[in-house]
Amino acid sequence: MKNLFQKIGVPAIAGILGAVLVLLVYSFFIPGTPSKQENEEYLRHINEKYRIFSLPLPEEANFAGERIPLETADIAEKMDRELLVNSYWHSNTLLAIKRSQRWFPVIEPILKEQGVPDDFKFLSLIESNFSNAVSPAGAVGFWQFLPETAKEFGLEVNDEVDERYHVEKSTRAACKYIKDAYAKFGSWSLVAASYNMGIGGVEKQIGRQQQKDYHALLLNEETSRYVFRIAAMKEILNNADKYGFVIRPSDLYKPLQYSTITINSEIEDFATFAAEHDITYKELKLFNPWLRQAYLKNKSGRIYEIKIPS
Repeated sequence: MKNLFQKIGVPAIAGILGAVLVLLVYSFFIPGTPSKQENEEYLRHINEKYRIFSLPLPEEANFAGERIPLETADIAEKMDRELLVNSYWHSNTLLAIKRSQRWFPVIEPILKEQGVPDDFKFLSLIESNFSNAVSPAGAVGFWQFLPETAKEFGLEVNDEVDERYHVEKSTRAACKYIKDAYAKFGSWSLVAASYNMGIGGVEKQIGRQQQKDYHALLLNEETSRYVFRIAAMKEILNNADKYGFVIRPSDLYKPLQYSTITINSEIEDFATFAAEHDITYKELKLFNPWLRQAYLKNKSGRIYEIKIPS
């Protein structure tokens, strides 16, 4: 045995023993090949229990009162795709339903006040799923504004304050964009398309193709899906039970409860400020994500409303 160890070497022996140990563990924990009977029983169980349904299209659909021509083959297929993708993307759509009960009551009155169709709340939903998302291009917030576009439509964007994260103010800015685009196109569907690819991009395609109907335009992949994504989420959220989403009222996310404090001066430290109002720094920032630093110098003396959780 001693000669064997000397010839083979201790490391090699250790390797052999390790391999044997792995094989023993593998054979102990990993099941063997199922028998023919087990396979047959398993397949029978799948055939009896497992179902994925193709979804019937709604009889009619519209976006902001503009009819979607589902009788046209490619239009029907686009709508079908978005209904399938979003109804079977269970986790994402469940979150959308839950969050919508918190944020629709905030967004809907602003759209109404600004004369923008209610369906545009679903545009915000598909842009961000009502989260303060940041895109690879640097678009931010519920309405996914780029910095320069945000400033163009009246939002403050700097190191201390970024109102793209302010739901009410960014919704009003989005309304300005939407109304400007509608004055140019006269079609809410084209307005939505322009929100995705820009007013200039839509104008270029209208000129190239000599068509002013969104559904008659050949657009890039994302923009050609855009209105159908909105319409599909509208259909699913308005008929959640029909699409298999069973949600109790207690499961829905409640609207935020808060009071507001108006300030026009510097706040040296938000942790101290929060403590003075019997809340935590975390709570302050969750309710006011547009405050981007741990302080607010506010050299210009601007007036801000800060939400204080109730």
